[in-house]
Amino acid sequence: MIGKLKHNLLLACLVISSLTVFYLGRYALECHHKIDHNGKLLQVLSNGRSLNYVSGTGLKNNSNRFVYNKDMPLIFIGGVPRSGTTLMRAMLDAHPDVRCGEETRVIPRILAMKHMWSKSGREKQRLDEAGVTDEVLDSAMQAFLLEIIVKHGEPAKYLCNKDPFALKSLTYLSKIFPNAKFILMIRDGRASVHSMITRKVTIAGFDLSSYRDCLTKWNRAIETMYNQCLETGFNKCLPVHYEQLVLHPTTWMKNVLKFLDIPWNTAVLHHEEMIGKVGGVSLSKVERSTDQVIKPVNIEALTKWVGKIPHEVVREMPVIAPMLAKLGYDPYANPPNYGKPDPAVIENTKRVGVRV
Repeated sequence: MIGKLKHNLLLACLVISSLTVFYLGRYALECHHKIDHNGKLLQVLSNGRSLNYVSGTGLKNNSNRFVYNKDMPLIFIGGVPRSGTTLMRAMLDAHPDVRCGEETRVIPRILAMKHMWSKSGREKQRLDEAGVTDEVLDSAMQAFLLEIIVKHGEPAKYLCNKDPFALKSLTYLSKIFPNAKFILMIRDGRASVHSMITRKVTIAGFDLSSYRDCLTKWNRAIETMYNQCLETGFNKCLPVHYEQLVLHPTTWMKNVLKFLDIPWNTAVLHHEEMIGKVGGVSLSKVERSTDQVIKPVNIEALTKWVGKIPHEVVREMPVIAPMLAKLGYDPYANPPNYGKPDPAVIENTKRVGVRV
């Protein structure tokens, strides 16, 4: 009798435990919680479509409710590495309504994998036969990219992603996120390559011991992104030249915010004052540009490459990097004339200890 009672009690405990685990599991799927730096509770609902701030008392602040889905106006910033993508995202991050955050690194990788699947006829056939059609993959990509973009930082009215090579898939991104807008950062390829070589910025496929190889790869990468920008249209993709951004930050940030339909805010001109602050600019300790964007906008890096590129490469520059001329750079000019900086930029440059 006692043995049977023990057996029934154990069985009851097992059933109760199973039910508890089941409901806790469902609850965990329905509501993920995260405490932010203000002690507020960030609640992400299971339908993958809403972000809500909830105060510590449990009362929702409706003014801080953000909704996200594939139709939201996402912002993607990209370009060849060492082209000013970090500066652009830091300036946008300083805006109180925008959050970009650090590079995710996984987004360009998953986009490259998707491109590889689509490019291989045999792999595409196998996926279709398995029911993993383009529609299924597109839906999965939307969900994955949204989860990364939304959850790797604080909520905001406007969310942006800065992974430079993500814009090699600009056409595809504009397809799966129809209301997204893209900022393509363009910089003199000679400056970009000199920066990646001297700062030892490892980029897959780039031989950092060869200016010729890096300029050739720069040309190929920027051509791919620029052509997709043209194909998508300037109503959705805005090319921004790094040189003009640092020479005339007020003019160009007004152009950028107008393009993005985001209200003007002077905070974008003083991103260095918002670093490390709540709702401001969060910087990665491992990104190579961090030590540069902690400074105000300045012209220190514009012509560092002059006189550093091998003569034989300089002589063949128009052939090695024909995109220079297409993008408006003079391949024969050493140094080039990018223009005259605004007075505020001259003052910033003096503040960082550079003679103008």
